[in-house]
Amino acid sequence: MLLLLFHIAEDIYAIDSTHIVEVLPLVLLRKIHQAPKHITGVFQYRNCIVPVVDLCQLIQGEPCRSRYSTRIMMLHYTTKKGNRAYVGLLAERVTETLDQPDLMPSAQSDNGSYLGEVLMHEQDMIQRLRWEALVSDVQNVALIGGGTG
Repeated sequence: MLLLLFHIAEDIYAIDSTHIVEVLPLVLLRKIHQAPKHITGVFQYRNCIVPVVDLCQLIQGEPCRSRYSTRIMMLHYTTKKGNRAYVGLLAERVTETLDQPDLMPSAQSDNGSYLGEVLMHEQDMIQRLRWEALVSDVQNVALIGGGTG
């Protein structure tokens, strides 16, 4: 399994790259008022309005810093109605991948947590992020009704 690595503070996280469409530089986002703090805004991508989740804000309570390596990981998924939709995940130091061929996707936990298992790579502890739980959270905010394609 190919994992895309990113950092939040000094901790390393990984996300399964299977549903990642592309990694974009930081773009200007339109703020959505009355949305949870970790929904940092929306932007237009491939004729869709895409919500962006700030992973630093979500996990550590501080927004991502605007750095050269701060990126938006664009994920596609299929909605319950069968439409294709996108969500952006904003993170810092999105610069590396890690190939773990024997790593199997973990089953979704019953509590719907977006934090998955921790794995060791050389001297680093890397925590997996379950993007599916984040998509569920964004859909519950009803921000992506116009984001299907």
